[in-house]
Amino acid sequence: MRLRTVRPRIIIRISLFSLGPPMKPNTFTLDKRLYELLQEEGLDRFTTQDLRDAFASRLEEGSFQLKDVRRYVYEQIRRMLRVGWLVLDDERKSRGQVYHRLPMPEKLQLNFISNGFETSLTHSKTKKRTSAEAAPTSAQSRPGSEVYQRLEATLKEVRLDLLASMGEAERYKQLISDMPYLRARVESEYQEAKDQSSRLLGHLRAVEKTISALSSP
Repeated sequence: MRLRTVRPRIIIRISLFSLGPPMKPNTFTLDKRLYELLQEEGLDRFTTQDLRDAFASRLEEGSFQLKDVRRYVYEQIRRMLRVGWLVLDDERKSRGQVYHRLPMPEKLQLNFISNGFETSLTHSKTKKRTSAEAAPTSAQSRPGSEVYQRLEATLKEVRLDLLASMGEAERYKQLISDMPYLRARVESEYQEAKDQSSRLLGHLRAVEKTISALSSP
């Protein structure tokens, strides 16, 4: 009589606990006025200037400059692009780029702020005033250790920002190389990351030269 061969069975047990806890939503801070604007009909598709003008119309007349509004609005657009709430139009432009609003990503948990633009202006003015107060006058002698410490801290901060920006540009370049069909989607972000890296490199050299000049007899 021929014996039957029984193959051993491999049983794989999957524990739900090994998958880890569900991902928590990411908190996304957004200006409440900007959110209300984006919900209005006609702003599913817009340019930076469109959103700037619409946002400026909700501000107190004479309390702002358009260049500050544009800078603030553009920063919010960049943040929304990163999380996938906005996408660039297929037609890429160096000026007048069109953006399309998508449904809010499910992973986001909104945190509204009421006076984001005003707060950004206050922060900018405070930073400028602090820089002016910290600037040495001609009557002062060689700067003390506190000045060097501030410069070293600034140098470290700029260096970290530069590394992050260069890493971002490098990753975009790698993505475009591996998946050429993504070029049209991320070319603008890639160029922006490269430009940011160039600016930060200039900042880094300026701080380094300042430290060198102050160290000289």
